[in-house]
Amino acid sequence: MTIKQISLAAIFATFATSAFAQAPQAGDFNFGLSGYGTIGVLEPDFKQPDFIGDFRVRAELTYDGLESNTFGAVYMMDEIALHEEDFYHDAFVFWHLHDIARIEIGYTNAVAHKLGLGLPDAGGLRINHDSLIYRKMGTGGVIIADPTITNGSDAPRVNIVSAAHKNVQYGISVAGLTDDYDYEVDAGLKLKYSEAKTKYAFSIGASFMSHPDKFSTDTFTAGATADWRGQIYSGLNIQYNSLVFGLTGRLIYDENPIGIATDGIAAGTGISYDILNYTLSATYMFSETGLWHKAAENYIDHTVLASFRYKYSQNVDGWTSVGMSREEPFLAAGIRITF
Repeated sequence: MTIKQISLAAIFATFATSAFAQAPQAGDFNFGLSGYGTIGVLEPDFKQPDFIGDFRVRAELTYDGLESNTFGAVYMMDEIALHEEDFYHDAFVFWHLHDIARIEIGYTNAVAHKLGLGLPDAGGLRINHDSLIYRKMGTGGVIIADPTITNGSDAPRVNIVSAAHKNVQYGISVAGLTDDYDYEVDAGLKLKYSEAKTKYAFSIGASFMSHPDKFSTDTFTAGATADWRGQIYSGLNIQYNSLVFGLTGRLIYDENPIGIATDGIAAGTGISYDILNYTLSATYMFSETGLWHKAAENYIDHTVLASFRYKYSQNVDGWTSVGMSREEPFLAAGIRITF
């Protein structure tokens, strides 16, 4: 068995043992299941349609029998993991100390990612995480697609994040025991503020990774090999009634990279508006790689996207998007069911 299989088995064996030892208090256990499924098509250059399939299923088991403490386990599977031939995206146990902090141990995204702020979008092309746009449209070079810091969930990780106190939340995480890098540490901070009809949210994050070895969080781009990788990120959301504005920026730097340069900068902005059962959004994303290294070839990509969503019911909505990437137009549409 691999380290990953052994650690996964240990995590769930530990949780199951402690959980079923409390079987007489079964009323304190809660199980939740949620997710969504999207089916649709995307037409690059308005010519030949390409099938789009996207889904997420998340299961959570918690034990609430102790005052001011909650223990639980989470398993989440989605299309990203399936595409990478994994059998999970999230698989971790947690200890939630009410009003103090939450500790997560297992396979999951880093704190810097979880406290990050994505761009508003009404479509179903998943622009904030491993975007389907680039997978279906192709890329002429290396693209930094995720607007927030992400270091994947393929290595055992410990996340410690505070409870939200006076609109402030912060955390730190550490990961290792993987062939992708020696170790990785990151931290994030989120600030929230509400005033009458206006809400503000601001997020910053940073990450350091030692000796990445063919490491990549994007299924459509080459892996990075370098002495170390550093990242910083900042995001802003402003909401006024039903109008939401978002702005984000991410910087990646690889020290002494080998092979294709996969670091650089990414930035994006977007706006969305809700009216009755309708949502409209517009998004712009920019990526430039290779700019830190003289021997590397720069690659610049601009992606623009306009989306429309109609919410038919609480669990069913339809969406359509039109945009351009790599100077090629595209049209996409689909139906999403949530539960």
